[in-house]
Amino acid sequence: MELIDILIPKICVGDTVELKKPHPCGCKEFIVLRSGMDFRLCCRGCGREFLIPRSKAEKNIRKIERKDEG
Repeated sequence: MELIDILIPKICVGDTVELKKPHPCGCKEFIVLRSGMDFRLCCRGCGREFLIPRSKAEKNIRKIERKDEG
């Protein structure tokens, strides 16, 4: 594992991320539907989809659950 992987974790489609701020419905967990210059996230509480810039998302991520961890 390289130093860059530790500082900026790789976020893949299908991963579940926990952000610092909750969605208006109260849920803090989101599923990654698309990754690139921005992320398309889906709220696990209400199902709402939205785009967020990569820089803002990476700054606000608290925890990443990989898709293959079950």
